[in-house]
Amino acid sequence: MEAVIFDLDGLLADTEIISLKVYQELLKDFGIPFTEETYSREYSGHREEENVQRFLDTYDLPWNFDQTLAKVYELEAQILAKGVNLKKGAKNLLTYLQREGVPIALATSSVESRARMILDSNGILSLFDHLVFAKDVKRSKPYPDIFLKACSDLNVLPENCLVLEDSEAGIEAASRAGIPVICIPDLKIPAQYFLNKTEQVFQDLDAVRDYLESKKEVF
Repeated sequence: MEAVIFDLDGLLADTEIISLKVYQELLKDFGIPFTEETYSREYSGHREEENVQRFLDTYDLPWNFDQTLAKVYELEAQILAKGVNLKKGAKNLLTYLQREGVPIALATSSVESRARMILDSNGILSLFDHLVFAKDVKRSKPYPDIFLKACSDLNVLPENCLVLEDSEAGIEAASRAGIPVICIPDLKIPAQYFLNKTEQVFQDLDAVRDYLESKKEVF
């Protein structure tokens, strides 16, 4: 293993619950319930633009796409400004990989400013050797583009990397890129079809660290 590539939302940062709160807030004034089950089933793991379009297709709201996307970003920014938690074991795993000399990349469908703010506010931005964002590729997950670019930028072969993901789209993207992937589910547990494409499934990133420690000879 020559490098590890991390997803951000729902994997490193506990942002899925924030997205849930944003959509709940948007519907609150209309008296429309929006449950965690709905978010997990239909929105988790997708790009914000895709989610906004799905949101508008589902609910009869007096806004167009651009207005809704702006409201989503505004509400999310207000919540993020109060701080966002890292997922369990995130910093431990990152510092462990750095100590072992394993290059670390981020491959996220998030916009750059948002992603950097989350990483920097949690004191982990400097631990990454390379960052790849939505703007850097033409196609988002489940297409493999973002992971292949991360491999190319790190100058490592896909088969010699490891991807850490929580979503079905991320697992599919890593699989299409030919990169081994470990899943750490967040709000939504991926369907078995996708879990079958993973090397391992763990409950948190501390478990990933323990697993890699037991496999140190692959470094």
